[in-house]
Amino acid sequence: QVQLVESGGGLVQAGGSLRLSCAASGRTFSSGIMGWFRQAPGKEREFVASISWSVGSTYYVDSVKGRFTISRDNAKNTMYLQMNSLKPEDTAVYYCAAGGPYGNSRFQSRPDYWGQGTQVTVSS
Repeated sequence: QVQLVESGGGLVQAGGSLRLSCAASGRTFSSGIMGWFRQAPGKEREFVASISWSVGSTYYVDSVKGRFTISRDNAKNTMYLQMNSLKPEDTAVYYCAAGGPYGNSRFQSRPDYWGQGTQVTVSS
């Protein structure tokens, strides 16, 4: 059974940083893709970033480019999201997701697995 467990959320002031982690168990995603989505109150869940596990190709939504960095540690089967220069509009529940093997387009629309989510709150 695949489990994705997020950690690292919290409360931070605007301009601050947080690092989210997602530990995967139950299978490896060596040929798959992992990433992050977020859902703010009253809004639909949106894609934030993804990384292909084997090649390391990354994708970002425009609103976080230059501020967020996604990475992975193959040995630990763990993915990270370094979030810098945080803004109040980044406030949301952040979800780890995984799946594949398939491309980023498929992943953005319908990942196979989801974590429970971790709250990120950015105060102004």
